[in-house]
Amino acid sequence: MNTLLEVSGVSVSFDGFRAINNLSFRIASAEMRAIIGPNGAGKTTFMDIVTGKTKPDEGRILWGEKSVSLLGLSEARIAREGVGRKFQKPTVFEDQTVQENLLMALKNKRGPFSVLLYRAKNDDLARVEAFAEEIGLADALMRKSGELSHGQKQWLEIGMLLAQEPRLLLVDEPAAGMTPAEREHTTNILVEAAKTRAVVVVEHDMEFVRRLDCKVTVLHEGSVLAEGSLDHVTANKDVVDVYLGR
Repeated sequence: MNTLLEVSGVSVSFDGFRAINNLSFRIASAEMRAIIGPNGAGKTTFMDIVTGKTKPDEGRILWGEKSVSLLGLSEARIAREGVGRKFQKPTVFEDQTVQENLLMALKNKRGPFSVLLYRAKNDDLARVEAFAEEIGLADALMRKSGELSHGQKQWLEIGMLLAQEPRLLLVDEPAAGMTPAEREHTTNILVEAAKTRAVVVVEHDMEFVRRLDCKVTVLHEGSVLAEGSLDHVTANKDVVDVYLGR
């Protein structure tokens, strides 16, 4: 396996509560992975640690072919390394068009002057069209983002992350609040993205996880409880007990 991210023996406590407990986790450079687990299992804290928002008490996080340590790097530096994160609530610039949102997100030289002097080139516009096509918003490029449906805003935010060309995409509950048709389209976007990068989806909705058709990691009390296909982990007695609260 060509490992992109390796989390090894990571623990973190908040006020004496162990949110992550000796967690070890690996993901390949082009792989879809779903992370499930009951509330308080450590799913969000795991993403906070990988993105540098939370510093672990112990353990290591190695990134890329050269096994660079992500510990101690700033959130901005980790993002530049190629870790993209999508939160549950979409954050798009509502007064800007879909095209403008995607242009702002494009991976370009981002010095203070280049941002001030930035004028979209034909090449950039073509890239934006390609991303809009990928997320199903090619017909909405000139619409203000505030006019989009909840599902479309989610797709736009995924598109903005893809425009930054991350190697790892962390996505938090992408299907929440969506219609069945929107959820199906979201599945397609993420599955397509995972062909060329690592995509980790934290999700409560088992039907959505089933559609992703990928390896599933079950977290419980900050550790990996089980790993494998959805059928494999949901047949695991420990997993059943955790979910039914026994």
